[in-house]
Amino acid sequence: MPTSDPDCPFCEIVQRDDPDAREVYRDQHVVAFFPHNPATLGHTLVIPRIHVPDIWTLDRSTAEQLADATTRLAAAVKRAVNPDGLNVIQSNGSAASQTVFHLHIHLVPRWEGDPIGHIWPPESNYSEKEKDDAWEALRVECRKASNS
Repeated sequence: MPTSDPDCPFCEIVQRDDPDAREVYRDQHVVAFFPHNPATLGHTLVIPRIHVPDIWTLDRSTAEQLADATTRLAAAVKRAVNPDGLNVIQSNGSAASQTVFHLHIHLVPRWEGDPIGHIWPPESNYSEKEKDDAWEALRVECRKASNS
């Protein structure tokens, strides 16, 4: 896998080629910055410095570095803007609303009554059979993963 993609806007930020980037943190593994259109004030994106399109192509070492930086930056967001809460969002694929295909984690500070509102539907209408089928399929895959 290439370490950067010349067509990726987040790779431009990693390489400091985006003069409008509002970078807040950088180390040898990650870069964190404000998105151009934040959902709330303090909304921060955390990305690996290497080009990783999504979670399915993420290696364990990069995941550990990203998780470590994410927890430290979440604490920094809390100290900086004192939110009532925080959403940590990571989307994969167009169906999940991923628009930039460089893995990124959103740290979204939340306040009671902010314009985002609830992010989960109030209820779902899945049958017990549908839930059981999905549960069994996932249990099978998890057993395979633990044996490999």
